Amino acid sequence: MSSTRTPGIRIDNRTNCLIIDKEHRGIPIYVRLGVTDQDSAERRLLEEVRCVNEMLALRSSRRATFADCAGRYLSAFKGKHAAEVTAWHIRLLLPYIGRLDVHSVHDATLQSFIADRVASGVCATTINRTLEVVRSIRVRAARSYRHQDGTPWLRTMPPLITMLEATPRLPSPITWNEQDQLFSRLPARLARMVLFAVNTGLRESNVCKLQWEWEVAVPEVGRSVFVVPPEAYKTRRAHVVILNDVAWSVIQGQRGQDAVWVFPYRGKPVGTMNNTAWQRARKEVGLPRVRIHDLRHTFACRLRAVGVSMEDRQVLLRHASRSMAGHYASADVGRLLGQANLVLKREETRTVLRVARDTDAFATTQ
Repeated sequence: MSSTRTPGIRIDNRTNCLIIDKEHRGIPIYVRLGVTDQDSAERRLLEEVRCVNEMLALRSSRRATFADCAGRYLSAFKGKHAAEVTAWHIRLLLPYIGRLDVHSVHDATLQSFIADRVASGVCATTINRTLEVVRSIRVRAARSYRHQDGTPWLRTMPPLITMLEATPRLPSPITWNEQDQLFSRLPARLARMVLFAVNTGLRESNVCKLQWEWEVAVPEVGRSVFVVPPEAYKTRRAHVVILNDVAWSVIQGQRGQDAVWVFPYRGKPVGTMNNTAWQRARKEVGLPRVRIHDLRHTFACRLRAVGVSMEDRQVLLRHASRSMAGHYASADVGRLLGQANLVLKREETRTVLRVARDTDAFATTQ
């Protein structure tokens, strides 16, 4: 190909046709004009340049919506531990403010979202976590997100979103009778997870994302432990999970279901245990305020009730270690296992809990 008198217009020597091949303001323009004269090709080039200028002007004048900002914000969390939680908050918000110009997101436009969440029984602390996400997205839109002309998506630093006055919810550990009623109404997959949680004190996120590669065998006691790595744990410390007899039976029943996840769902980790099945079951048995986190409180209360020392309770609930072999001898694991098994005593009678596959029943017997 050879050039013409006008930069951006070339001649295809093979066909003798004129071609517009130019980049204008970062936008490529490529048009095969066919057989035509130079003047016509130049007019067409001017028209294409005008179209690019109009398109860029439209882009720069268009105000970003909250959904635009939220999508950009969420992309920064890709692959991080907080990605799923952040996405969950954003999904809650989009029906209310997703289409709004980000400049129009403030206390007044958030009132319908807040009112609906309060009406559904969500506590102020949980609502405030979502409002914190709104605040973070708006700040990022003002500080970091730019249109092609360099102007920020949000032109002024936004005023703070007003948080709700939060009243801390007291722990609600459940009794053995409440456990029997509640767990029996759950789908078998979820029942296994909550049974594991109430017998280990492990937090919900760690139960949902428990991985087989974290399992460490302790041959001297004929059992394994799970060592949750620092990056997966709330306090950024390794956490050793001691498995009492019931927790161990749950683990044994999960083997072979997935190569990575202990509690898989369609090849992925379960997103949350606080799903509609849990919420429906707790209402049916008159426990609407019992949270998944209360399973951890229940484990702690049962340890205290059977006389486990404060030191051992702290170890069983939040044990930090660089490595299992480097911190605990097998005798210590055996002793802690014995302590963890004490919570299975119900009025001096050992309770046997069985968890079967999805196709089987979930049963509790004495």
